[in-house]
Amino acid sequence: MITVAGFNTAIDRLVTLDSFTLGEVQRANAVQNYPGGKGVHVAQTIAALGEPVQLVGLVDGPHRNFIARRMSERGVLFHGVEIKDELRQCLALRERDGRMTEVLDPGPLLSRAVRDQLLHTLGRAMDASAALVMSGSLPRGFEADTYAQLTRQGAAAGLPCFVDASGDALRLAVAAMPYLIKPNGDEAAQLLGSAVTGIDAAAALARVLHAGGVARPVVTLGAKGAVGYDGHGAWHAVLQLEHSENAVGSGDCFLAGLVVAQQRGWAFDEALRLAVACGAANALHEETGFVRRADVEALRARVEVTRLSA
Repeated sequence: MITVAGFNTAIDRLVTLDSFTLGEVQRANAVQNYPGGKGVHVAQTIAALGEPVQLVGLVDGPHRNFIARRMSERGVLFHGVEIKDELRQCLALRERDGRMTEVLDPGPLLSRAVRDQLLHTLGRAMDASAALVMSGSLPRGFEADTYAQLTRQGAAAGLPCFVDASGDALRLAVAAMPYLIKPNGDEAAQLLGSAVTGIDAAAALARVLHAGGVARPVVTLGAKGAVGYDGHGAWHAVLQLEHSENAVGSGDCFLAGLVVAQQRGWAFDEALRLAVACGAANALHEETGFVRRADVEALRARVEVTRLSA
């Protein structure tokens, strides 16, 4: 069982319109709502790939049945901790030419009781786990070192820990030496104070992160793919898509591929191949942060994986 700590559950709201212009009235062509948040995206992608997964996150009264039903349909065991306030909403505005604009709600400020309940629920879930994934921003009210503390807790229980965060939450988690992190180029640059100017720079940063105790650091580069280092070699994986319907959430699906590959004992280059295929599969369809297994398998064969020189 893979456990995902995706505390900051959200409602993803995808609005499709011809064009978006600041300061003017906008008229939408279509609106779709989905259970969201990075943890939801990771968990349902892991399930789509055929691995057992459970998710710990927030839920509110109006959306409890909506989220629970969708997670059940997707094969995710959902442990929801209910709050009195409304869940945050993540608004994505998709224009006819494919350009996306995101507006992310800060979400509710949690009481100590709710924070404690989330951590207690996660602790119980970890007892039957083979891996721990910490994904997304921490809800307001949590300390920045929460992922670092959970990484140490997971490592003490023998669990490989995967962290996808940013800012202080990522910086502090890295110091706890998780198994894998996957910052994008900007996050990696902030983490180490060195700009990521291309593939070679990403590989150099990954090597520095590995030397600092992260077993498998991966730096994502958007359309340029991703670079990872495992102590034996650095790899670059990329796939060019002819068309993208909605790329929001592709990084989360990418992480899910890495987690699944680790659980299956795959070599690192093949793990990157699966991860890139998952990210690309998400972009093929309208829904945010969800893949179809058949799409992943079809795309995996097209991913170009190259071992980089030392």
